[in-house]
Amino acid sequence: MTTERSTVIKGQRLRELLATGTIAIPGAFNALTAIQIERAGFDALYVSGAAISAARGLPDIGLISLADMAGDAAVIANAVTIPVIVDADTGYGPPPMVMEAVREFERAGLAGMQIEDQESAKKCGHLPGKRVIPIDEMVAKLMAAVTARRHRDFLLVARTDARAVEGMDAAIRRAKAYADAGADVLFPEALVSAEEFGAFARELAQSGIHVPLIANMTEFGKTPYVRVSDFAALGYRAVLFPVSTLRVAARAVDRLLGELKLFGTQRDWLDHMMPRQELYDLLQYDDQQPSTGRLHEPGHTGTPSNQ
Repeated sequence: MTTERSTVIKGQRLRELLATGTIAIPGAFNALTAIQIERAGFDALYVSGAAISAARGLPDIGLISLADMAGDAAVIANAVTIPVIVDADTGYGPPPMVMEAVREFERAGLAGMQIEDQESAKKCGHLPGKRVIPIDEMVAKLMAAVTARRHRDFLLVARTDARAVEGMDAAIRRAKAYADAGADVLFPEALVSAEEFGAFARELAQSGIHVPLIANMTEFGKTPYVRVSDFAALGYRAVLFPVSTLRVAARAVDRLLGELKLFGTQRDWLDHMMPRQELYDLLQYDDQQPSTGRLHEPGHTGTPSNQ
């Protein structure tokens, strides 16, 4: 299947999912994590700029280029059959750059792209000191994105960071304008209570805005922990967990390395590791190497085996 065809099919599937229920969307920071997300039964996944930045050893302040993000997102999207939404930060610049971003991500096989209304250089949406661009500038970016996409089933997600900068009324006003400009999905960032999420959804519905809403359930931020089922009751169609997998992986590696440095062996960590055969099954290793047969997986005896 060509990446262009993949974009259409996955975009259609994402539209269907958002129209029929509320889904949890975990974040993947590499292709292996994406495969695990699909294997776990999730219907879609998210490629976070924060997670990709961290995986490259960089802070989330807009240092990742369009080429870098498109390359990493393409590898992730092509590793799975489920739809993938990519975080395009501020769209990488003015409207002509937003148009180029849409083209790049469509070619890469993504189902949709999110852009936000922060100034460049941006910050993590849950940090203080953010600044947002004027509403008309964001509208121009969204209109450029609509013009640039080749297929309507490439979804455009508009995120507003205005709640922390200008207040709830401004965030709602911006969301209405973004929907009018052609955004397929709206994403209010860093709301501080379930009540605010509910008020945001009600205000849009009462104004005749009925596009799907996404909530961000990131950790250690301004938003309290709310279950997916509760977000569904509040009127949201998707809940992002953008950096959860990376945070868990980073902490696990930290702890392993601490014990390895202290004790000089990883033996006590074997129960916390994915066994060799399970990893190879996940990667369809035997399908790629049919002549090898299934590889022997030793027990916890320290017996060496093929790498």
